[in-house]
Amino acid sequence: MTVRSTGQSWALDIALAQGGFDALHPEAKGTLEQLGHDHTDFDKVFALVKSGAMLPKAWATVAGQAEERAAHHERGGFAQTAADLYLRAAVMWGRAQYSLFDATDQRKAALRARADHCVERLGALRGNRVRRVVLDFEGSRIFALLHLPAGQVRNAPAVILGPGMDMIKEDYIYAAERYYTSRGMVALSIEGPGQGETRAGGLTVDLANYERAIGRYLDHLAALPEVDPHRIGMFGISMSGYWGSRAAATDHRLAALAAFEAVTGDFRTIFERAQPTFKNNYMYMAGYTDEAAFDRDLAERMPLADLVQDIACPVLHGIGEFDELTQLEQAIASYERIRAPKELRVYENEFHPLGGVAAEVFRFGAEWLERALNGELAEPGRDVRHYVHRDGRTTDGSADPTWWLGAVPPELVAVRSGAAVS
Repeated sequence: MTVRSTGQSWALDIALAQGGFDALHPEAKGTLEQLGHDHTDFDKVFALVKSGAMLPKAWATVAGQAEERAAHHERGGFAQTAADLYLRAAVMWGRAQYSLFDATDQRKAALRARADHCVERLGALRGNRVRRVVLDFEGSRIFALLHLPAGQVRNAPAVILGPGMDMIKEDYIYAAERYYTSRGMVALSIEGPGQGETRAGGLTVDLANYERAIGRYLDHLAALPEVDPHRIGMFGISMSGYWGSRAAATDHRLAALAAFEAVTGDFRTIFERAQPTFKNNYMYMAGYTDEAAFDRDLAERMPLADLVQDIACPVLHGIGEFDELTQLEQAIASYERIRAPKELRVYENEFHPLGGVAAEVFRFGAEWLERALNGELAEPGRDVRHYVHRDGRTTDGSADPTWWLGAVPPELVAVRSGAAVS
């Protein structure tokens, strides 16, 4: 636990009690719907929550209700209705275990077992098109879910679905079906070092092992007859936008990257200025209890800086104008260091969850990746920018907020002048 979180937990509890989940993540419900949470389940959960300590119980309570209804429909022979409810239950059981930051806590394992059961039933009812993947990795194991299109598929494009740091592989089941397998693409929703079952098995995240884990997943996908090994991309949100950027810079088998809400700034914003749960979670993921050691060994070394210059594949970045975890000026500066074909969208008045445009973002990211993996969007020098206004308009040719009036913030001056950036 960080010093800030120990001393400020009361503030988070008041925010939850008075403002619900929006007090922590404005308009996040839209994003959570793209992650398989039915809005009625979400509302039922937060009707039960008045403090952070109540979250695991609330998620587990409503998860159990959805699973019970799923089993009822399965017994009645209504397979797809049951599968949809098992999906809703799985993501809620996963959310229940997330808030327990102790890999040895038996309650965490019990909640994980319920999520696994729901995924197993979902896979069976979907014709075995959702399959559990367990891979050996550097003396430990990493976990994923493989999502296959219906029918016989060979040499199809594939996409790795990368979770944010507080997400798990189950969070992408809905998106995998809606945006990828329905289009004949293969999807692999992953957990990297420090996340979900991978962390429960003892594997923590360090500076570079997450991108090596992505490389291991690339190995797995490339060996499948359903997948064209030359057309594998990645969709990442939040920290997976960061990890995906590192992977794209170090493993050129990745053929395209769509990164939304990517944490590409100095990491002082996410770890020192944002709500303290982010740093708590990352310290748990990395296996640190000493905050000073975490800062010295990991946090200070995490900024991408010029590493992004080594990316060779087409890149799409999308970020909210007021993202709480990465200052917009820093996000644009990182984007401008990229030399590969690239595209940037800044969404007016959006925060880190991009909740107000979530459905658009998930669909656009998938369609952009499909085109990129089919050989489009790769012309040398490509640099497409849009500022997406809240009222539906777009300013094309620049992603700078219009209220800047053409002025350049200090964080961008050095990059745009061509000066070296450390």
